[in-house]
Amino acid sequence: MTVRTVLQHADITRALTRISHEILESNRGTNDLIILGIPTRGVVLAQRIAENIQRIEPQAVASTAELVGALDVTMYRDDLSRNPTRTPAPTSLPGSIDGKTVVLVDDVLYSGRTIRAALDALSDLGRPRAVRLAVLVDRGHRELPIRADFVGKNLPSAASERINVLLTEIDGDEAVTIEDGLADTDTDAGTDTDTDTSAAPAEHGSEAGA
Repeated sequence: MTVRTVLQHADITRALTRISHEILESNRGTNDLIILGIPTRGVVLAQRIAENIQRIEPQAVASTAELVGALDVTMYRDDLSRNPTRTPAPTSLPGSIDGKTVVLVDDVLYSGRTIRAALDALSDLGRPRAVRLAVLVDRGHRELPIRADFVGKNLPSAASERINVLLTEIDGDEAVTIEDGLADTDTDAGTDTDTDTSAAPAEHGSEAGA
């Protein structure tokens, strides 16, 4: 098995800084903006983006708590029959999403199924004015017509490869790596778990099948 590092700490920081600027420019500031991370690593990335936005426009929001929250999609996923032991994570909103622009944040975008689940979860919470998607890594292989509005790194990959997103807050290390020769799984683990997300510790990166 070969493991290649494609993004290091500085690369991830730059990517998130750029995404933060792009979100501000797209939304023309922070008015009616809510940033929701998809557990697990998407929540960490959402928090970092909110902190960046507060530094970029310190007068826009009093605290990141006004911007950022978490959206659990576990019970909305279409793979529960194959992964029945998923443990739901708490959903927390900084306020009502009605009439707001919601930016979903995940670590890895893969099939698009995690994001579809996130959209279903949002529909039960309110009616946002618009929903955008920000991901650290887009690895392709979409199964649904879903695309990210803000991408840190487009990383074309083979289906047999695994994308691992490691974040200091969770993993004690910071990098994006590719492992060769592994079969894809629809897990929510840092990888793209259909995640490509980050549910499963192994597939760091989320989207979980995202």
